[in-house]
Amino acid sequence: MSRRTGTADLPLHGGRAPRWLFDRMSKLAPAIVEAIVLDHGPATVLERLSDPHWFQAFGCVLGFDWHSSGVTTTVCGALKVGLAGREADTGLYVAGGKGAASRRTPDELRALGMRLGLDADALVYNSRMAAKVDSAAVQDGFQIYQHAFFLTSAGEWAVVQQGMRDDDGSARRYHWLGKNVTDFVCEPHAAISSDTTAQYVLNLVAEESAGARAASAALAREAPARVAAEAQRITRLRMPRPHAIDVARDVNPKHLHRILVSTYEAGPATFEELLALPGVGAKAVRAFALIAELVYGEPASARDPARFSFAHGGKDGHPFPVDRATYDRSIVWLRTAVDRARMGHTDRVQALERLAAWEREVTSAPAGEGQR
Repeated sequence: MSRRTGTADLPLHGGRAPRWLFDRMSKLAPAIVEAIVLDHGPATVLERLSDPHWFQAFGCVLGFDWHSSGVTTTVCGALKVGLAGREADTGLYVAGGKGAASRRTPDELRALGMRLGLDADALVYNSRMAAKVDSAAVQDGFQIYQHAFFLTSAGEWAVVQQGMRDDDGSARRYHWLGKNVTDFVCEPHAAISSDTTAQYVLNLVAEESAGARAASAALAREAPARVAAEAQRITRLRMPRPHAIDVARDVNPKHLHRILVSTYEAGPATFEELLALPGVGAKAVRAFALIAELVYGEPASARDPARFSFAHGGKDGHPFPVDRATYDRSIVWLRTAVDRARMGHTDRVQALERLAAWEREVTSAPAGEGQR
């Protein structure tokens, strides 16, 4: 019986991790990552970061509060600080962060692209589209405020970003794994972790929203006057309540006309091209979706894409205060294990592998088995 089930109600915590804890996190986190790289390579680190259960367990091992939304920003921050200067050993790079740091992601990726000989424009596009999908194409009430882009020297990537919902103080974490993204606008996520599911969501990246996406792109290529006339007619209709789209708020013909002029000139062939256009944000996407539904009969999905619950991890003493002495011994033990493995002495790394194998065996065992 799998243990990877259940739900948790997560408060949105303010403040920061205390300096004494963050300093330790930024030492232990890269040591754990280096151990994974030694055994499996840097791409495996991306796969694990894109797994919400592994990410959460990682945060708890690092000592963060099991019930705090801050584990996302703090773990990503600790990785960025801790991996800096260790790129030659890990083949891993981290761009972005929380708030203002997230807005510097494009510049950091361009610099990394030049440094590594990678397509910087493609890296920036991947980062921007991941952020835009979760802020405009998936409208679930959570505002994105943290965006971390993880990159290998081979160009593989993953994104971990988080949004907050102020009205109930909850958070939602979005995981992306680049190698699995075959279509940015059709089921692109590796996982979405949330303590709650929203009742009314505009989900234009759902598989069942394919018709709405195609119709929205078709509308964007239409002459502005024709689409504006349809929008004017729609504003006189009464939509059933509740509905994911508010006509009065989302279809303002005057504002919509300006967007229509720019989309008509750009002529996007697909919904992804439409979403990628500068100026096409959440309101424009909602307007296109509504017109597509009422004119073409192509409704967008209202299915909340969140599929995993998550619990957060112990700066304020829950479930127990961090044992600093034990934490420091763990850093030394694991750092020594990594350094010894690099010199050919793999005894400690093999011990970790045996522990992981035991954990997998216990986790996969039927209820009542594998426990002594």
